[in-house]
Amino acid sequence: MSTQASILQVENISTRFRTQDGYVHAVNGISFDLKKGELLGVVGESGSGKSVTMMSLLKLLPMPPAEIVSGTAKFEDQDLIQLDTNQLRKIRGGKIGFIFQDPMTSLNPVLTIGYQLAEPMREHLGFSRRKARKRSAELLELVGIPMADSRLNDYPHQFSGGMRQRVMIAIALACDPKVLIADEPTTALDVTIQAQILDIVKRLRKELGMAIIWITHDLGVVAGMADRVAVMYGGFIVEEAPVNELYANPKHPYTQGLLKTLPNLEGDRAKRLESIGGQPPDLHQEPKSCPFAPRCSKAFERCLQENPSLINRGKNHKVACWWNSDSGEKV
Repeated sequence: MSTQASILQVENISTRFRTQDGYVHAVNGISFDLKKGELLGVVGESGSGKSVTMMSLLKLLPMPPAEIVSGTAKFEDQDLIQLDTNQLRKIRGGKIGFIFQDPMTSLNPVLTIGYQLAEPMREHLGFSRRKARKRSAELLELVGIPMADSRLNDYPHQFSGGMRQRVMIAIALACDPKVLIADEPTTALDVTIQAQILDIVKRLRKELGMAIIWITHDLGVVAGMADRVAVMYGGFIVEEAPVNELYANPKHPYTQGLLKTLPNLEGDRAKRLESIGGQPPDLHQEPKSCPFAPRCSKAFERCLQENPSLINRGKNHKVACWWNSDSGEKV
């Protein structure tokens, strides 16, 4: 894990959505640090709050119905949560890049790829039209799109899904961001294209030295890319550790359950994959107890009454659980 200083410090972010049935408590007091040059993997099942957390940092959620209830996000001596729209616009796409989940809907269908690539450079870096176009072609080549210069005049519908995702990466990298947030950028792509995109990100990270937050539900992807992993459930981080430590010694029952759902190529192929029983928590209820308790085989009375906070259980290994998996005893 990187020993560098933090570039992003997030403290106690809580976000909820107003609905006809009351508030949905999507994110409930998330805190984490991102080091310079580090890749932090954020994993968890759908609805665990991964995307909402990261979109809250840059206020990319529609407000209302979304509402950031509490928290700070320190980036370059500024609290992103306190900035207004105009101040944030200077940071979004400039110092912090964001790759959205669906390349099919993230690109504007009526604007050329060249225009959409050049726009952030003209906005944030003050590039002339000619300089922005030249840099746009270089970026397309960087992400592996052939005949880059001639493709700048094409529209998104003239690109395949994998090519569109590469364009999204190029746009996110256009202004040499210090932090790149990637929200499940390979979910809609087939496996071979996924592998190519992951290779591109690894190479660019090495070349450009930026810090990356990689949001995914795919534990296999995280294993090969991340320095550190945060596991989310029910709007909370329930475990955080260096990647090798997390896979070798998962301490939270939810993380243990997630890892058991992965196929083991060296094990018994006839053995059925395990699943986690039960249902995700109802986020309309403000969480007062451990969100995983109803599905947890280790749960006892305290778990149903009190929500554990994230505490150290080893070097750089934090867990939010009233059960100590090392000793096999209640905390």
